[in-house]
Amino acid sequence: MSTAGDVAATAAARVRFVLANTSHPGNIGSAARAIRTMGFRRLSLVAPHSFPHADAYALAAGALDVLDEAPRTATLGEAIADCTLVLGATARPRGVALEEIPPREAAARMLAAALEGREVAFVFGNERTGLSNDEIMLCHAAVHIPSDPDFSSLNLSQAVQVLAYELRIAVLAGATASPAEAHVPATADELEGFFGHLAGTLDAIDFHKGRSPRTIMRRLRRLFLRASPDTREVRVLRGILADVERTARIARGD
Repeated sequence: MSTAGDVAATAAARVRFVLANTSHPGNIGSAARAIRTMGFRRLSLVAPHSFPHADAYALAAGALDVLDEAPRTATLGEAIADCTLVLGATARPRGVALEEIPPREAAARMLAAALEGREVAFVFGNERTGLSNDEIMLCHAAVHIPSDPDFSSLNLSQAVQVLAYELRIAVLAGATASPAEAHVPATADELEGFFGHLAGTLDAIDFHKGRSPRTIMRRLRRLFLRASPDTREVRVLRGILADVERTARIARGD
C-alpha cells in the first residue's frame, strides 16, 4: 500500500502540464504558480510566443524553478512523445470527436496511470483559439471544465489551476495501483509512427478510392487511441502493415 507521500511524489514525477502556443508570457508564469501550489513542478512549453520574459517570472510568484526547468519544444508531438496518456483541455466541441470527461475523472485517470509508472500529460492550447484540431488529434480524450455557459471563458492559468487542484485532491485521497498488473500503452511517439505507417499503407493499396483520407484516418485514430495498444501490439500491427505493403508491391510487379 502506497503512502500519501509516495503517491504525491510519483504524481509529481510522472505528470506534466503542457502549454501549447501560449501568447502571453504572464500566463506561463501564472500556470507555473498554479501547478507549484498543488505540488507539481513539470511544465512543458510548446512554441511559446515570448519566453523567457520578465512577466512570466513576475507572475510565477516564486515558482521560478518550474520556469527554469521547463523544456521547450517546437511541436506538441515532441512534448508528449514519451506519454501514454494525454488529456487535452478544451472549452468547446471541435471537428474531432473525442471522449469528453470531467476534470475529476480526468484527474483520477491521470493519477492511476502515473502510479503504473506511465508518463502522462495535461495539454492546454492557445489563449484565444485553444487546441487546434491537429493538436486535439494527439490526445486520448478531452477534458471540459463545466463553467457557466453564459460566461464560460476561463483564463489559461485558471484552467491549469482547476485541473492541478483536482489532481491534488486525487493524490490526497491516496489512490493506489499495482504496477505488476498494469497495462502500459504505447507512447504517443510510437502511436504516431504507427499512424503514419497505416496512412502510407492505405495509400499503397488504394484503399480510399475517392473517399477523404483525412476523415478515414481520424476515425482510425479514434479507434486505436480507444483501444490503447501496448508497444508489443503496435509492433505486431506494423508487422502486418509491412506484409500488406510487400504483397501490394508484388501484385503491382514492383
